[in-house]
Amino acid sequence: MSAGIWISATSGAYRVPVRAPDARPPGETVRPDARLVAVTASGKTTSELERTLRAELRGEVDFGATARALMTMDASNYRRVPVGVVTPRDAHDVAAALRICADAGVPVVPRGGGTSIAGQATGTGVVLDLTRHMNRLLALDPATRTAVVQPGLVLDRLRDAARPHGLTFGPDPSTHSRCTLGGMIGNNACGAHSVAWGTTADNVTELAVTTYGGTPHRIGTGWTGAPPGLRGLVEANLATLRTGMSGGFSRRISGYGGLDALLPEHGTQVARAFCGSEGTLAVVTEAVVRLVEPPRAPALAVLGYADESAAADAAAGLLGHGPLTVEGMAEDLVPGPAAAALPRGRAWLFAEMPDASAARALVRAADPLDALVVTDPAGQRALWRIREDAAGTATRAADGTMAWPGWEDCAVPPARLGAYLREFRALLASHGLRGTPYGHFGEGCVHVRIDFDLASPAGVARYRDFSRDLADLVVAHGGSLSGEHGDGQARAELLPRMYGADVIRLFGAYKDLWDPAGGMNPGMLVRPARIDENLRFAVLPDLPLAREAARCVGVAKCRTTAPAATVGATAGAAGTVGTTGGVAGAPDAGVMCPSYRVTGEERHSTRGRARLLHEMLAGEVITDGWRSAEVAEALDLCLGCKGCLSDCPVGVDMATYKSQFLHQHWKGRIRPLSHYTLGGLPQWLRLIARLRAARAVNAAARLLPVPGLTRERPLPPLAAEPFTRWWERSGRATAGATTGAPAGAIPPPVGGTPVGGTPVTLWPDTFTQYLAPEVGRAATAVLEAAGLHVSLPAGPVCCGLTHLSTGRLDRARSVLRRTLDTVERSGQPHTLTVLEPSCAAALRTDLPALLPDDPRAARLAAAVRTVAETLEQHAPHWAPPRLDRTVAGQTHCHQHAVLGDAADRRLRERAGLTGELSGGCCGLAGNFGFEPGHHEVSVACAEEQLLPALRGAPQGTLVQADGFSCRTQIAQLAGTRARHLVELLAEGLDGPRAGGAGTDDR
Repeated sequence: MSAGIWISATSGAYRVPVRAPDARPPGETVRPDARLVAVTASGKTTSELERTLRAELRGEVDFGATARALMTMDASNYRRVPVGVVTPRDAHDVAAALRICADAGVPVVPRGGGTSIAGQATGTGVVLDLTRHMNRLLALDPATRTAVVQPGLVLDRLRDAARPHGLTFGPDPSTHSRCTLGGMIGNNACGAHSVAWGTTADNVTELAVTTYGGTPHRIGTGWTGAPPGLRGLVEANLATLRTGMSGGFSRRISGYGGLDALLPEHGTQVARAFCGSEGTLAVVTEAVVRLVEPPRAPALAVLGYADESAAADAAAGLLGHGPLTVEGMAEDLVPGPAAAALPRGRAWLFAEMPDASAARALVRAADPLDALVVTDPAGQRALWRIREDAAGTATRAADGTMAWPGWEDCAVPPARLGAYLREFRALLASHGLRGTPYGHFGEGCVHVRIDFDLASPAGVARYRDFSRDLADLVVAHGGSLSGEHGDGQARAELLPRMYGADVIRLFGAYKDLWDPAGGMNPGMLVRPARIDENLRFAVLPDLPLAREAARCVGVAKCRTTAPAATVGATAGAAGTVGTTGGVAGAPDAGVMCPSYRVTGEERHSTRGRARLLHEMLAGEVITDGWRSAEVAEALDLCLGCKGCLSDCPVGVDMATYKSQFLHQHWKGRIRPLSHYTLGGLPQWLRLIARLRAARAVNAAARLLPVPGLTRERPLPPLAAEPFTRWWERSGRATAGATTGAPAGAIPPPVGGTPVGGTPVTLWPDTFTQYLAPEVGRAATAVLEAAGLHVSLPAGPVCCGLTHLSTGRLDRARSVLRRTLDTVERSGQPHTLTVLEPSCAAALRTDLPALLPDDPRAARLAAAVRTVAETLEQHAPHWAPPRLDRTVAGQTHCHQHAVLGDAADRRLRERAGLTGELSGGCCGLAGNFGFEPGHHEVSVACAEEQLLPALRGAPQGTLVQADGFSCRTQIAQLAGTRARHLVELLAEGLDGPRAGGAGTDDR
């Protein structure tokens, strides 16, 4: 594959690089913001600064609106607009950028994965994006258990490399799949296993750093490499360091919390003291880190308690038994079905132990209400997933209201945790706020997101009052305002409430020794901005899309590039850190975000697109509103897979936002041809069928290009006989199981075949009707074999998906109203069986959203079922044909995101179909793969998970893909015919049945 892809977007040509190690081809078109003419402190314009940086750096320099908009926010409540973004290739580029920016008086902010939740990864100067090029593992020495890393290396990549040697990196924050080592050093990140292996500072031995101005330092233990004057500062403040920072515990991260590591009795650990400085001192360009050896067979003890306070009180008592981690949560974060897998209780501790005997000993000593010890990895993953899912649940209140960071991770000594939580809950109530705490109970670190109103003056004032009160409560319990994520702007203003005046002055002096010009990430930690300044919600208009875009909290799960979602930091046994898994050991095959996975570009991630929409609506950086070329370019590569709807912790629905944007973007204008050819596909195919011109159209399509479509991909042939024509020819229409017959009518037998039973309506979607009628015929056979009575709607119906995907929302509403009229004439179905997953998803979610005032829309959406759901609901005792074959293929992305595939898994199991379907997106995605400029991205998406799964399947494996696009992509790229699940079952109907007729062997 080439290093880059030319995209012929609606707004002009631009270049999208396909992911490659340390490679981004030159020549990308940049649109500088015409308003960006501010004067720097040195008197230069920012345009002159940009030119100077371009002339002296090998890496990319981008002062355009897109680059700046993507960096305005991290995962916090804050927003700061940078003047430009620099992507250095190496330490020399970093030094040059720091020198040039210092000469110009422009501040610099180093940035890794941008997952900081306190605002420290945002800035008003130049942002250094260290993830694009400075992301290598430079060395790994199993003998010394050390690794040399660059700051942009993602934590999971280090762990992947260490795993074959039986090693791992101990600190494991929940963002392990996308956070970087540089960011972890900046925040002194921890994670669940710090009980055993400490914080990042405990695992760093040396650092190469470069200060504002371009001076390099290499620091470790001892004064070598330290900035001039640091030794004298320490010697002059020994008493302050020994007393003002005393009483510490493992999670005292706030401020320059590791400064006492410079004391002679602590070994003068300069590198350790640097950790947690949040980019305010210098830029890390290289680090030497320690690795640890996890136990080979860890065991998980889950302990049930009467309530949260009892669990918190018990946590400290477990530490003497040597746990690797002790996590806690209460019942308000556990959905009912998941609670059934846990021991009796209303709150639980998850204690990971080195082995099974240690776990059983801990249970005997802990005296819980109930307990469970699990030793097999699959069972542990299933339980850890319950704990991991709590992090997503915590982002929303019970009524769906969003909850926000700000007080995500304050910590108290573990022995004080129970008392602290009781007072914390009372404090929330007194301010009229809601939040559900959980977290690292073994270290007294509490995560919570709170339903702050950060958009109104009254809500912001309440946020400020609550923050002061909570800071005082934490300090009263001997705690730290930050327990693992840093203070940033969210808490730095409150540090004087935690530390005395002498310590705060010492922090300022320490900052000034490293950064005398004050150019490194100003406004953080020392001389901080107020906690209620720069809030990201203040710039947004009161529009529905603005509220939706603001839902993206920036945790960047969409930036994960592993083929399947890895088990979370708190959801992985120490011996299996980074392994994949899901409930009951099934692979958690993630979908989000396919275009980011293959391009590596932030603007093609769900978060990046949400940020661009945010800035478009704010109107400061992106100034042309709905006509924005920057947003159009970013959304052009959104495949509409809806993976973000399920995989994103807060349920961002970028496919819907894209439809809304395209609707506004093209309003009153002539659209691209593909919007008419592909967007109007149902109407075109209906006309061709009415004219009986399928053969002529197929012949023409082989010889002539279709206007508006790519020439790199052949069009799938039209069926000679549409599904409904076969239905009528089969005699079902005249027998009463017909278009036009009431859905509940029971027809007489046709040709001697019993077709009575529970009535179900089969949805003749466009793809089944005109392109794959064999799927409809197979579905009819399977449903009738299960004893169900099948009927069709009384005329043409359509879910409007092709209009939705091209942003023709008014047209989609018209189509859906006509469809509802047709269904109403047919009689409202109790069960509507939809074969095409994308159509089922559109009917279940988009239909009621587009027509919220039409009660028929909600009724129809509630009736939608997949074939497997229909059989499970209405023919639970039916025994499918026993196929006893291995199956490979792909779960449709819309089924993964909207419909769920649990019933399909059970049906496959009953039919003897073994093996797992891959995740991801096939890359064709309806109209996407047929649009000009998308072909290489489409193919790259298929190569990400689907095609490797097919190549690795054993000989004779059946290939299943329920989506027409998926089957088309497989046929065109793999040369293999894939089948819908109903086709596989129909082909086996004449064979032996699983368990015999009338047997329920689920």
